[in-house]
Amino acid sequence: MPKKKNPAPEAVSEKEITAPQQAAQQAEAVKKPAAGKTAAKKSPAKKAEKPAVKAEAEKPAVKAEAEKPAEKPAEKPARKPAARKPRAKKAAPAAEEAPVVEKAPVAEAAPVVEEAPVVEEAPVVEAAPVVEEAPVVETAPVVELPQPRRSVAFIGSECYPFVKTGGLGDVMYALPRALSKLNCDVKVILPRYRCIPRKWQDKMVYRGSFQMDLCSDGRSFYVGIMEYVADGVVYDFIDNEEFFSYGNPYTNLVDDIPRFCYFGKAALAALNYLDWVPDVIHCHDWQAALCPIYLRTLFADTPLRDTKSVLTIHNLRFQGVYNIPTIQYWTNLPDSVFTMQVLTQNWIDANMLKGGLTYCDRITTVSGTYAGEIQTPFYGDGLDAHLRFHAGKLRGIVNGIDVEQWDSRSDKLLAAPYGSEDVVARKKANKLALQERLGLERDENKMVLGLISRLTDQKGLDLVNAILPALIDGNTQVVVLGTGDARYEDSFRHFENCYKGSVCSYIAYDEALAHGIYAGADALLVPSLFEPCGLTQLIAMRYGTVPVVRETGGLKDTVAPYNQYTNDGNGFTFDRYDAGLLLDAVNRAKTLYFTQRERWDEMVRRDMEKDVSWENSARQYRQLYLELKP
Repeated sequence: MPKKKNPAPEAVSEKEITAPQQAAQQAEAVKKPAAGKTAAKKSPAKKAEKPAVKAEAEKPAVKAEAEKPAEKPAEKPARKPAARKPRAKKAAPAAEEAPVVEKAPVAEAAPVVEEAPVVEEAPVVEAAPVVEEAPVVETAPVVELPQPRRSVAFIGSECYPFVKTGGLGDVMYALPRALSKLNCDVKVILPRYRCIPRKWQDKMVYRGSFQMDLCSDGRSFYVGIMEYVADGVVYDFIDNEEFFSYGNPYTNLVDDIPRFCYFGKAALAALNYLDWVPDVIHCHDWQAALCPIYLRTLFADTPLRDTKSVLTIHNLRFQGVYNIPTIQYWTNLPDSVFTMQVLTQNWIDANMLKGGLTYCDRITTVSGTYAGEIQTPFYGDGLDAHLRFHAGKLRGIVNGIDVEQWDSRSDKLLAAPYGSEDVVARKKANKLALQERLGLERDENKMVLGLISRLTDQKGLDLVNAILPALIDGNTQVVVLGTGDARYEDSFRHFENCYKGSVCSYIAYDEALAHGIYAGADALLVPSLFEPCGLTQLIAMRYGTVPVVRETGGLKDTVAPYNQYTNDGNGFTFDRYDAGLLLDAVNRAKTLYFTQRERWDEMVRRDMEKDVSWENSARQYRQLYLELKP
């Protein structure tokens, strides 16, 4: 029964709410907005009893009323009040449910506000990294390129990677690329030899063709132009089956004289045909030496009339000398150039290089020391007096190497690529790989001497033959790579047979093996009789291999002799051309290697950090062009 009565009073109390009571509730809602709203929703009857409101305001009172149920047994007769008290008791729970109000923390959706970090995640806006990449734009060499821009046409007989027989091919490849980065517009003109690999032939694009008068009897020849563009350089190949469809670039003078008489004139005619007039034409060696003469005679009334010319001597020993009637026929040059001051030599011969030296605007050699040496009878090869006469326009600029092609860090042909920071450990790994490949005794503690060269008397190989038996002492190995004169090939084969396991003579040219020797050898021998510049010592230093050289030409300009007192220098040198002096230089190197290895390792690191790139040399050539065409 009591259970049925409880709901009724609650329903009655809800109906008994009067207007005054509602006004009171509204007043209290104004005073306590949060509590009032909650109470109004939960139990309006509770508000009719002011004590109940006080109970909500004063929690101790609520506790007192909560304790009254314990006194129920004493107040049994008065059931209705007792019934009301449970109502108050129920009202108390409603008040206790105020924690629901305290759950206003939910309303405190402060965490949601705290999620403003999402806004703080404006790191996305902090795309400052993108702005920081502006340095790339700031570094834009385009803005810093030297001015003014100059156009240069290189004319030569070989160029890596199309065709290469020596240092000329490396220069014709690397120097134009370096100049293109210095705001020079560069075109390289080459013969289109049949021996050029098919992969390059297939990339050439036909640019046009024409007939060109050449010989003194009016005979004309076809001139085709095939073009290939790479690394900012344009390569134009002169195409003619009659001249370039047989043999290697150089065969014999009987064939080479007509071939390069044609090539020099065809190169200039191609420039006119393409309507490309350079500021400077840069010719290389005797094969292009007729270009300055053609330019001032047969092309004097063409758009090329104001173009200046530079002739670079890579090796004075080769000059293009042949009888006068033959060269007169194949060039149709006027008689005025066949004099002792220009082309004529020994009264009966014509010297193509000599004529070019006379007519060009500047002469350069590939090192400063060589520029002085060729003005002496010993090194001048018959042109020393002529060069002394033209000394005012002679200058030496040392060669560099392509440091991207020759880079021990990224060289895929090495057993263990390395840099200056880990050269000591990694060089041993390359040495062991080299010894294993060539059948030498595997021992990382032995000193390996390398020799990479054309096998000719110019390279000082008779000195090497004289001292080689003295080098084999149980702690030293010798590796030879190259081809050339039969007498040197045979002598090195003989030494290999005599000193199996200590000497290897690889009579061939193998590009991968050359890289392996540069990386695996400890020292490189370059005892040349003369050396206009030399690239092997530069590559050796780049790979941390110490050069042992004779002080001549570019070897003297690029290798500073080691000084045991100051502990500086980057190689071992000797001056006079003498076998005993070469042996002494090698022994000094071996002494340092075996007794003061820490000093040797310091020199290895110095060599690897030496600047042997084309950048400095290219700047000197650019300055030379500006002197000719301000």
